[in-house]
Amino acid sequence: MKLLLGITVLVLLLLLWRPGFGFRAQRPSDYTGTGPAFDIRTHLNGRFISEGMIYGPTGRVVSRFVAEMNGTWDGTRGTLSEDFSYAGGGTQARQWNLKTHENGSFTATAEDIIGTGTGQHEGATVRLQYRIRLPKDAGGHVLDVTDWMYLMENGTIMNRSEMRKFGIKVAELVATIRPAPDTDAPEQS
Repeated sequence: MKLLLGITVLVLLLLLWRPGFGFRAQRPSDYTGTGPAFDIRTHLNGRFISEGMIYGPTGRVVSRFVAEMNGTWDGTRGTLSEDFSYAGGGTQARQWNLKTHENGSFTATAEDIIGTGTGQHEGATVRLQYRIRLPKDAGGHVLDVTDWMYLMENGTIMNRSEMRKFGIKVAELVATIRPAPDTDAPEQS
């Protein structure tokens, strides 16, 4: 009986390990027809604030951050700059270079990205996949990343990312991205 139970548990673990289940099983086509429609040229244009947490392989929060972001577009080409401030006092800057293509696809490059990231927006979602090299003070590892962004009805973007090394999940990021408050507007009393 114990052998049968052990085999059953092993089979279930192997099924859950496969990319056909869970976070990696999502496809852009799963969100066709959902709204509001996410267009990166519109919804990643302007100033934003992102707040998030990074979970390590044990599921515990290993880092918290706030990032100021700024997106600009000229036709099909855009840049998205990110300036991160981490709870431990560290900072990091990244500038994404984006190019949209037909059928909702886009490409993305940045200094710490290996090669070119590929993205797709469909319905209320955007998926971006890329390889990133972590800074030396974070180990310098190369990770495979899948970002999913979900546009909410109020304009906030929910971001969930999974980072893998050798196919094993080593970190997860959960963040919000929302328009930055207008600092030029007078305060209301």
